[in-house]
Amino acid sequence: MNELVSIIMPSYNTDKYIKETVQSVLNQTYKNWELIIVDDCSTDSTDDVVSKIKDPRIKYLKNKKNMGAALSRNKALVEAKGRWIAFLDSDDIWMPEKLQKQIDFMKKNRYYFSYTNYEEIDAYGNRTGVMVSGPKKITRTGMYNYCWPGCLTVMFDVSKVGLIQIKDIKKNNDYAMWLKVCHKADCFLLDECLGQYRKGRTGSVSTHSIGTMVGWHYKLFHEAEAMGCISSLFNTGRNLVFGLYKKKKYVKRQDMNNNEAMIITLKDSTIYKIRRKI
Repeated sequence: MNELVSIIMPSYNTDKYIKETVQSVLNQTYKNWELIIVDDCSTDSTDDVVSKIKDPRIKYLKNKKNMGAALSRNKALVEAKGRWIAFLDSDDIWMPEKLQKQIDFMKKNRYYFSYTNYEEIDAYGNRTGVMVSGPKKITRTGMYNYCWPGCLTVMFDVSKVGLIQIKDIKKNNDYAMWLKVCHKADCFLLDECLGQYRKGRTGSVSTHSIGTMVGWHYKLFHEAEAMGCISSLFNTGRNLVFGLYKKKKYVKRQDMNNNEAMIITLKDSTIYKIRRKI
């Protein structure tokens, strides 16, 4: 029997990307899903773009004031009706078999928390040749070492994990969520590339200096995890160390063959691949 997947999608000023992102959900071979989009007072034409996408499985909610991704995800999670919770930011893309393969993987192995590999694309949808993976099993300690899963790849089972709500922090709010989930279940890797993470777009909160990122990590442990100053500094330090380890072991650059990049465009329900020189 198919079981409902609730897809959590915060959005803010991504009118250039959200149609393609939603289309990657519509293209899923697994059809029993609901997509909960929580728009955080976008000032672009996101409303118009989403309003033209007609599917009863899509629920579009609007915040009355700008709340940030953490509280927007909290709001969507309260609304979720599914057994399975999956996450997709409004500028990233899933491969068509992402949901089906991940659910099969979890049910076959009796896992409650999982993630997959993903590849990076640039702001224009060009593949960069960067593939990101991670450890096959992430325990609670391992998750405190570093945020291994990419947000767009994560899925967990609500029947085991329950409702997750996190503190209001601007950055690392996905990491704050995984830290809570890992108290209930270890996280396992489905070793396939099933998503594309858009990196480097203007306005993304994912682009910051190292110093700023250190500050956000400290805030994560000190505020979201309610740790003391020493523990927060220790965990921030271990994140820096394991971050370097991840780049060395789990981030791979592929040969794109004569500097060619693949642009993926979505039209109707079909993925068309077009090669062009960069």
